[in-house]
Amino acid sequence: MSPILVIAARDDWPTDRVVHVLADRGATVFRMDTAEFPQALTLAGRIDARRGWTGGLATSHRAVDLADITATYYRAPNMFQLAANMSGPEYRFAAAQARAGLGGILSALDCRWVSHPAAMSRAEYKPIQLAAARECGLTIPPTLITNTPDTVRAFAGDTGGPLICKPVATPAFIEGGQLKIVYTRKLTAHDLDDLTGIDTTAHLFQRWVDKTHEVRLTVVGDRTLAAEVHAGSAEAHTDWRSDYRSLTYRATETPNDVATGVRRLMRRLDLRFGALDFIVSPDGTWTFLEVNPCGQWDWIQHATGLPIAEAIADELMTGAAE
Repeated sequence: MSPILVIAARDDWPTDRVVHVLADRGATVFRMDTAEFPQALTLAGRIDARRGWTGGLATSHRAVDLADITATYYRAPNMFQLAANMSGPEYRFAAAQARAGLGGILSALDCRWVSHPAAMSRAEYKPIQLAAARECGLTIPPTLITNTPDTVRAFAGDTGGPLICKPVATPAFIEGGQLKIVYTRKLTAHDLDDLTGIDTTAHLFQRWVDKTHEVRLTVVGDRTLAAEVHAGSAEAHTDWRSDYRSLTYRATETPNDVATGVRRLMRRLDLRFGALDFIVSPDGTWTFLEVNPCGQWDWIQHATGLPIAEAIADELMTGAAE
């Protein structure tokens, strides 16, 4: 079986679980973090008229031939760790060279990606996700992205119901050395009267969708692994990430029409892995919220027993066996 390349942060424990499954199945795994380049990871890549990229990657303990790799798992590696004695301009220049050199060669690998970083980067954009989901037959909430208060008020009037506001991009940021998260917020009439600050950047608004619970749907290849997420507090009912301790989980089945639409969406976004969030309404309708191409899943497997790590290993080993 051909070697499987794993590109992830060294301290990423969900990746540890996947690597353990692969190792238990006898797969050959070369794991690397881009933070190891260039001080602990070497690259030697060559291409000419006769062959595509050959050469290899090596650490002090292991090596892999680029031409042998037929499957790659990519999951949020760390930034390059360059020489500390560089000046600021030198560091930025070297980082750009590392990104174009190492990143370029890795991106050029003709293999099964779970998933390719270029596809993941594009799929991060919520406007692209929502447009693709609608075109693939999934139900989506009416959505507005704007920086003008009057447009928000008009949208509230058009949709005829409560609105929520949430970040368009990642909800996390660092301030004063502390991690802070911006949670989804349900707007009140007072909020609509005073929309100070909306003009500072882009904001995403959606019509509130009544729900009995939500679903975290982890998709690997053609497999859909669904877990109900039940909120145990008012805060979690608006955004379950705000109160994990109140949540309960249960494995569930994905309706056929939703599964069909999700597989279309994944093919359109060129993803082989995604963590999708859905609202389930009292009438049973599944409303698509978003797909995270690098979403967390380990706690869902722990809570429900869904074989997510095993599904990722299956997808990688299918590529390695081809």
